[in-house]
Amino acid sequence: MLKLYDFRLSGNCYKIRLLMSLLNLEYESIPVNLLSGEQKTSKFLELNQWGQVPVLVDGDLVLQDSQAMLVYLAQHYGGKSWQLNDAASLGSVMQWLSIAVHDIKQGLAFARVYHLFGRQLDIETATAQAHAVLNVINQHLAQRNWLELDRPTIADIACFPYIAMAEDGKISLVEYPHIVNWIDRVKQLPGYIELPSR
Repeated sequence: MLKLYDFRLSGNCYKIRLLMSLLNLEYESIPVNLLSGEQKTSKFLELNQWGQVPVLVDGDLVLQDSQAMLVYLAQHYGGKSWQLNDAASLGSVMQWLSIAVHDIKQGLAFARVYHLFGRQLDIETATAQAHAVLNVINQHLAQRNWLELDRPTIADIACFPYIAMAEDGKISLVEYPHIVNWIDRVKQLPGYIELPSR
C-alpha cells in the first residue's frame, strides 16, 4: 500500500492527498508533526535527508518532492484521464509544476506561512509576488477551463492548494474572477477533498 508521510496543514501534502483521492487510491497516512520538529529527527532524516514533507513510499520507491509525486501518481496510476503520453502535453503541464514551486511558493505560500505560522520573511515582497502571479494566471484562465489541455491535469493540482488558500495569507481573490471560477471547477471534481484549515 502507498504510504504518505504527511502534515495536515501543508499545501504540498494536501496536493498529494487530493490527487490520490481523485484517483481513488488507498494509502496509509503517517502524520509528521512539523511544529514540534519531527521532520528533523534522525529517524525521519533516514527517510528524507532534506527533512521535509511530503514523502511518498510505494514499495521500494521513495519520493521526496511533491511535484515528482504528482508526475509519478498520474503516470503510474492515472490511466488515460491523467497520463501525459506525448512530449508537447508533458512539457505544457510541467511548466506549471515549475511555476507552483517558484512563483506561487514565493508569493502565496510564503504569505500563508507568515500569517498562519508566524515565519519571519519579507511579507511585502511575498504579497506583491502573490498578486503578480495571480494576475498572470487570471488572464491565462480567461479563455480556458483548465491551466493546460482541455481537462484537469497535474498542472491544476500542483497550483491549486496555495491559490485556493490565498486568504490564509491575507490575499484576496476578489479581483481574479477567472481564478475563482477555476477553483470552483476543481472543487467539483469527483473525489475532491476539502482544503486544510487550522
